[in-house]
Amino acid sequence: MDVELGIIEGFFGRPYGWDERADMVAALRPAGYRFYLYGPKADGYLRRRWREPYPEPELEALAAFSLACRTTGVRFGVGLSPYELFLAFDAPAKAALAAKLAQLDALGLDDLGVFFDDMKGDLPDLAARQVEIIHWIAGRTTASRVIACPSYYSDDPVLDRVFGQRPAGYLEDLGRALDPAVQLMWTGEEVCAREFSPGHLARVADQMRRKPFLWDNYPVNDGPRISPYLHLRAFTGRPATIGPHIAAHAVNPASQAVLSRIPALTLAESYAQGPAYQYLAAFRGAARAVLGADLAEAVERSLLLLEDAGLEGMDAARKARLRDRFAAFDHPAAREIIAWLDGAFTGRADDMQTQ
Repeated sequence: MDVELGIIEGFFGRPYGWDERADMVAALRPAGYRFYLYGPKADGYLRRRWREPYPEPELEALAAFSLACRTTGVRFGVGLSPYELFLAFDAPAKAALAAKLAQLDALGLDDLGVFFDDMKGDLPDLAARQVEIIHWIAGRTTASRVIACPSYYSDDPVLDRVFGQRPAGYLEDLGRALDPAVQLMWTGEEVCAREFSPGHLARVADQMRRKPFLWDNYPVNDGPRISPYLHLRAFTGRPATIGPHIAAHAVNPASQAVLSRIPALTLAESYAQGPAYQYLAAFRGAARAVLGADLAEAVERSLLLLEDAGLEGMDAARKARLRDRFAAFDHPAAREIIAWLDGAFTGRADDMQTQ
């Protein structure tokens, strides 16, 4: 099944380093990952501080990564979240937006994300306001593809509790008024979907009037609730039969860049193998490819602790034994596990509110 796979760096907390991003692109491109959307929640210049221009050092680093992507044959994109722009899309706002678009376009964008997630959305004319902004942006950017994320990007009622009750018919209104060339993101029946089914995706496509561009929140592990766990197991609940029902499949990875490659490789295997896919065999093959045989065996032996018990389910003695086990390996993934054990990746509630 030929599905366009990619990475969306869209998690809260500590973002990747530039070397980590470039290494991920190089490692996953041979498996069929063809785009990278840069949109870490910690980059304020894409979110609450979007009206401020990027300082030159950050802009140079972005340009270098853009070049690395294109050299590898991967589409480079940026996810812009113009915080609450739809509350006042006036002349000053348009001037600030035009300036930010000029900076981003200069990077050589292939894809531009326009993300309205994590914002208050209980406005009766929300869809119309957002369509106006998206069309304004699409008419000015040099990116060849515009991908929008709705404020309500899932059926999950948690979005209504946090951001206000979604307007009646919001998704239908958005899909009806939006240029068919613009892609629309969707995370599934839940924000962190356990599975995607052809029936669900067909229903959403009917509402959107286009196939959904999946924003898959696995193996992401940001925030205080899920950062105590390492999501390492193979993808399940994403059968190859969903391929004809989606525009693309973007993986939001874990905070651990190297370890994230393991499940990412299994998703490509799931699409390639179709009904012959076996998730444990896929995990083992991907783990060996990323970690080498010995470290892969150590990780598999520790899966119940790393992914199920998590930091809160282990006492100090158990953590110390795990730390010793992985300290024996000179490998970046082993160092990620040790840093996780030491609390370096523990998400804070403040991060979820301010970014």
